[in-house]
Amino acid sequence: MNKIIITSLVVVLSTIAFAQRRGNVRKGTDVPRQSATENKILLEQLPKTGMSSCLGAPRIDGPSQIGQCYMKPRRWIVCETKYKTFAKFIDQLTFTWHVLLESKTATENKGNKEGLAPYSYFSTTVNYFNIPNGSHAACVCLPPSYLELYGEPRAIGFVISNKDGEVLAGDTVSEIKGIKSGTMFWEDQNIMGAVDKSGKPLIERRQGLLDRSKTIWALVNPNDYETTLVQ
Repeated sequence: MNKIIITSLVVVLSTIAFAQRRGNVRKGTDVPRQSATENKILLEQLPKTGMSSCLGAPRIDGPSQIGQCYMKPRRWIVCETKYKTFAKFIDQLTFTWHVLLESKTATENKGNKEGLAPYSYFSTTVNYFNIPNGSHAACVCLPPSYLELYGEPRAIGFVISNKDGEVLAGDTVSEIKGIKSGTMFWEDQNIMGAVDKSGKPLIERRQGLLDRSKTIWALVNPNDYETTLVQ
């Protein structure tokens, strides 16, 4: 983020804090490797950023009173991670997601004609219940209009905790200069509270991040996902 000035000390402290508080957070580009302990979560695949995270929705043909409004395919933002559990069953896992979209990459709002802040921040919490031993997927989505207006995801972070609030795993992937992968950028006020020379926020908080079960994506590979509730 060109306009966000973060000293090397802040970056180092943020990295250390995330590693200490998350325990099995990825360092650099390495995915964490853990022993097969029942209380552990192994992150097997991290979310993709940029257009690599944007997918055309599955198409369902059927009768309609009005016909088809959009002839041109529209892409969704799909933030997805794959993880592995070792206990026979886990009562509950809570995923808290943090996503930054970059305005200048918007597919329809070319040149940021709407005058938006350079970045838009989205967050939501999803609870999964009765998770059996094995590999699973977790996912949140933003509908096509968010990609078209607010841009591509440039930083995606998530934290996994149990029903007692104990943090079991977490990670961040980032393409933004000044936001290091593996750090909790959403807790750093030097980032989240940054302003430009005129005093305008560089990041604006917005609503709309959805659990996949509330979208058309619920029909895709449903066996990979456990029962959810969104807070």
